[in-house]
Amino acid sequence: MIESVGEGITNLKEGDVVMPLYLGECGECLNCKSGKTNLCHKYPLNFTGLMPDGTSRMHIGDQIIYHHFSCGTWSEYVVIDANFAVKVDPRVSLAHASFLCCGFTTGFGSAWREVTIEKGSTVAVIGVGAVGLGVIEAARMNGASRIIGIDINNLKKKKGEVFGMTEFINPKESDKPVSELIKETTGGLGVDYCYECTGVPELLNEAIEGSKVGLGTIVFIGAGLHLSGELKYIPLLCGRTIKGSIYGGVRPQTDLPKIVEKCINKEIQLDELLTHEVSLEEINKAWEYLKHPNCVKVVIKYNNE
Repeated sequence: MIESVGEGITNLKEGDVVMPLYLGECGECLNCKSGKTNLCHKYPLNFTGLMPDGTSRMHIGDQIIYHHFSCGTWSEYVVIDANFAVKVDPRVSLAHASFLCCGFTTGFGSAWREVTIEKGSTVAVIGVGAVGLGVIEAARMNGASRIIGIDINNLKKKKGEVFGMTEFINPKESDKPVSELIKETTGGLGVDYCYECTGVPELLNEAIEGSKVGLGTIVFIGAGLHLSGELKYIPLLCGRTIKGSIYGGVRPQTDLPKIVEKCINKEIQLDELLTHEVSLEEINKAWEYLKHPNCVKVVIKYNNE
């Protein structure tokens, strides 16, 4: 909730509930005017973990604590440029709004905005967490004929089916590579669209080779912790297209309100994402919940909520 606003801010006011985001949208730079990307030149994505002046506002003794994407999510007070704040429609619950700040929206946008899936297409989704479920939801809404979820956790099968997944593959149950399992499921051809949502380096090439020769589109949206390694050149030479995606290509001020409207109209089922709730004092318990096989999203509540 906004406590106060600076001079010249007209679109937000004290008392508004907002979603703080790590992307801005000036609407005036070359990228914004193109309508093709959500990566704004004026408000660039910050990977440094530091504030715009190159410093951090948080320390433990002499040790610098870095801000993940500069959002300061668990701080009680945050100073933020108004361009990075999107007002929450009061018809949307705070829990649902928190799901839209990242995760689900990243997956949904990547199949709705970044790369639009055509009706009748075949889709594979590697990683059926919150991001992967977002891809599945958008693929279903766009009329994909087959949506294949791939995950090593069998409990993800039921959750994926709720969002529109038509088939499920657990690679742990086979000695074959993921790409071969995808091809076996699609008559040897592979899929039209393959979404890699895990960031696991070994799966990048599997996503490429699991897509159709000459027609396949591969979207990388998983944020990995390790170097990606080498991508195989020949499969790419054979007419496949790779697309990288940040936040699903969703523009904060232009596209996010449209997704919110879909939630209000019950076109998107965010209730199915919530599996656990904890207080801010129990935040470490949330990290433990993330290790549970049935966990999708954990809501962390402040004392005043």
